[in-house]
Amino acid sequence: MTTDYQQTIADWQAKRFEHLTAEDGWLNVIGRYWLEDGVARIGSAADNDIILPAGPARLGTITQAPGKLVFQPEAAGQAAVVLTPDAANPPKFSVGSLRFEVTTMDGRNALRARDAEAPERASFKGLSYFPTDPAWRIVAEWSRLDQPITTGIDTVAGIPSTVQITHKAVFTHAGQRFALLPTHGTAQKPQFVLRDLTSKSETYGASRFVYGEAVSEGEGSIVLDFNKAFNPPCAFTDHAVCPLPPPENILPFRIEAGEKKPGYGS
Repeated sequence: MTTDYQQTIADWQAKRFEHLTAEDGWLNVIGRYWLEDGVARIGSAADNDIILPAGPARLGTITQAPGKLVFQPEAAGQAAVVLTPDAANPPKFSVGSLRFEVTTMDGRNALRARDAEAPERASFKGLSYFPTDPAWRIVAEWSRLDQPITTGIDTVAGIPSTVQITHKAVFTHAGQRFALLPTHGTAQKPQFVLRDLTSKSETYGASRFVYGEAVSEGEGSIVLDFNKAFNPPCAFTDHAVCPLPPPENILPFRIEAGEKKPGYGS
């Protein structure tokens, strides 16, 4: 018999599949290119500054100036696209089946390219999960730090970033108390980057992500539903820059809940 909670997790898993296989999902990323000031030619031909593995030989140019980028299509008569870098909401533009977005990390911009016709979208068979276990839906203490802390976070690409942390989520497991630090996300949807002992076998080695839910500053509580723990983008593409967990978020026990690494059990 399927309970309401099991159905909730099944629905979440279905949406997860939809997001991964969508046109802006992580299965169709074909490249990521740092941008420098000045003009860069884009296309699949070898004499471009940014050489794409798919698409037309000559796509156009992208020009970076302080606070602004401009994409000028190669095709005659097409208007230029003005892009304003925004780390929270990366600007996007499309050319045919190609989708582009300008990502910003520590003040530096990069052009991320996707191909809506990438075969990985159609061939993706889905993910495997641990059995849904309501015990891994934990109501934790949501505790504000006495003083916000600014700390460096490393990434799988070796590109460090800096984040500010204002809270911690404290919970008990097997009689011991643990505190997870939210390094990304928003006040109402804090994101935790974590690793546990399943990372050596069933789950992705670098990390998994989980978002806090039902955040209540007044009651000092937050829900950590590890049945919704999921793989970072770098589990699906080499062209993502994923954060690694801070030392506090490397847990000395197995979280047998949530998403397993791609290909596990297939």
